[in-house]
Amino acid sequence: MSTVAVMGAGSWGTAFALMCADAGQTTRLWARDPELAGQITREHHNDRYLPGIELPEALVASADPEQVLSGASVVVLGVPSAHLGDQLAQWGASIPAGATLVSLIKGVDVETRRFGSQMIVDALDCDPNRLVVVSGPNLAKECARRLPAATVAAGPDQGRAEQVQAAVMTPAFRVYTDHDRAGVEIGGAVKNVIALSAGMATGMGFGDNTLATVITRGLAEMTRFGVALGAEALTFAGLSGVGDLVATCTSPQSRNRTVGERLGRGEQLADIIASMHMVAEGVKSSRAIVALAREAGVEMPIAEGVVAVCHQGRDPRELGSALMARDAKPERYGLQR
Repeated sequence: MSTVAVMGAGSWGTAFALMCADAGQTTRLWARDPELAGQITREHHNDRYLPGIELPEALVASADPEQVLSGASVVVLGVPSAHLGDQLAQWGASIPAGATLVSLIKGVDVETRRFGSQMIVDALDCDPNRLVVVSGPNLAKECARRLPAATVAAGPDQGRAEQVQAAVMTPAFRVYTDHDRAGVEIGGAVKNVIALSAGMATGMGFGDNTLATVITRGLAEMTRFGVALGAEALTFAGLSGVGDLVATCTSPQSRNRTVGERLGRGEQLADIIASMHMVAEGVKSSRAIVALAREAGVEMPIAEGVVAVCHQGRDPRELGSALMARDAKPERYGLQR
């Protein structure tokens, strides 16, 4: 069995820690807020991020990062991408040497255009083979309720990927391994951007045909982008690609879809963000993803439209009309060999 340190007590970090505890691991959870850490340890609840969910009695939380990290063989990083650099600067040196690093991050840093794994490796100056990315259709509240779900643990070191697989796999949470870390990570970031567009379509009252079109054309954008950045096309047909995309674009539990839906109804982004206490990664990541796509010569019209609405003040209805008026193309445009 492993000693697992989960750094970040948001909804997904807490759900992941719950599943590690269910899998029999010695699991500790770091929360920045001492009051929240105390509630998790004493009352076995996280009312701020997972209200109504009973947490395992064996799950212990602390606001002391050194205490949580001490002796850990698996260190799970579950803080938002926007705060990752600052957090690692504070406690990264306390991560045990040789521990397997796990990224739950589904965002891209706006300033540096780096994905979570790149930010972690750069901040810790560590062997990139230590890092495993976990991504899939994993809505936190459903996983915490122990409803059946699956995910992918991807990394170049098969042994470390299997270590993570064993650490969190339970009867209700099935974990597959993969070597294409880049593809799994790219899918996890891009799906948030596409979900914003799917939410906009829903908010504007469009139908199921529209939603299916956004999802499938979004998958095409994700695949083109991923292949250009060195990922394997087949990865995007799996759990971390189309699987996560479908869940995030269709579920009312998805933060990114919810933000998009409210934008589609005419609300202002600043007001939407101010009303939320959780991060919708796609809002900030969209700019970095579009910038990377342009550098790589990849067309991503849906993602570009999201940037136009979220960061340039464009009306979502104008976005829909512009997408429908694009030049006719083959369905596999950009993917033919």
